[in-house]
Amino acid sequence: MTAMPPMDTAMTAENAGPAGAAVTSRSPVFVVPGDIDDVTVPSGGNTYDRRVCRAMAALGRPIRELAVPGTWPRPEAAARDRLTRALAGLADGTVVVFDGIVACGVPEIIVPAARRLRIAVLVHLPLADETGLPPQTAAELDDRERATLRAAHLVVATSAATARRLVEHHDLAASRVTWVPPGTEPAPLAPGTDGRSRLICVAAVTPRKGQDVLVDALAEVAARHPGLPWSCECVGPVRRDPAYAHRVRELIERRGLGDRVTLTGPWTGTDLAVGYAAADLAVLPSLAEPYGMVVTEALARGLPVLASAVDGIPDALGRTPDGSVPGILVPPGDAGALAAALGRWLTEPDLRRGLKAAARLRRDTLAGWDAAARRWTDLLGWLRQPSATTSGPASGSTA
Repeated sequence: MTAMPPMDTAMTAENAGPAGAAVTSRSPVFVVPGDIDDVTVPSGGNTYDRRVCRAMAALGRPIRELAVPGTWPRPEAAARDRLTRALAGLADGTVVVFDGIVACGVPEIIVPAARRLRIAVLVHLPLADETGLPPQTAAELDDRERATLRAAHLVVATSAATARRLVEHHDLAASRVTWVPPGTEPAPLAPGTDGRSRLICVAAVTPRKGQDVLVDALAEVAARHPGLPWSCECVGPVRRDPAYAHRVRELIERRGLGDRVTLTGPWTGTDLAVGYAAADLAVLPSLAEPYGMVVTEALARGLPVLASAVDGIPDALGRTPDGSVPGILVPPGDAGALAAALGRWLTEPDLRRGLKAAARLRRDTLAGWDAAARRWTDLLGWLRQPSATTSGPASGSTA
């Protein structure tokens, strides 16, 4: 890798392009959270950022990456100063993509910068959608996000549903809002355990992901079907909200599920691949989910998915060419509906066979990260044009 021009000693840069595709001073800049590569707190947003950077480099369109440490979206003074100094060191007209968790909480930094830089903001999750925020905090973050997105030349969501919501909620010009869905890494088919009993929930243990709802649903399944064998591994970091993780552990014990439901902590790489390979069904009980990358991760392995019908999840789940749905959708936060769906999965062989067949068909239709990178390349090229300040890019996504 080649080193980028210094901007701030507290920031890191990665130029992961192939031979002959080094970044230059004219390359776009991608501002990402400082924990992007911290395997102890993996997230869909960090995975998206990293994979897009790598895929663009593979296309010969590398991007200058700046990882900014800080308690985003409510950063400490030192983080704010680092970001301000870094942006001041960029030439006028530089194209800069911000991960929304960095940009959306600091409009006082982004709005002035947008007067001389070409700014795109990638929104993984609207800030106020994080479950469990005090109302005053959520309202403040919502106002800050609105000011930031209105100043940006381009707003990019990860699903059409989130893009529509941002336009409506923040009163944004629709021509300046688009979406680029995540890609999916190819993966081998999951052999599973016995075809029905091993459940996996891959998500950070936070209120928005709904592990408490899942535990309540599983307790209901255990009561209704006492003879059925099953287990559930909840795979994801517990450090993002330790108090909630503690409550979930207490709930597991109180419900008598300590020998069946496990909070494993985060798994990545081989560990995660082994976990998926042993699974028979992926479960995602989120209360809000702009896309749901773990849905397509599961489908890439031919695993059916039981998930909440919320935000971008139905789009991620998708349909097969013959119109079949490769999973089951239930209302978010409804433990009874989730329990009923789990009961059907465990007791209806025909349902399982149909969902597994649909998941394998859907697997063949998943787009890779190269599709996302091509779309981003088009969008960043548009941002370079003088017309970017007066007109929007082509709407929608080619991914």
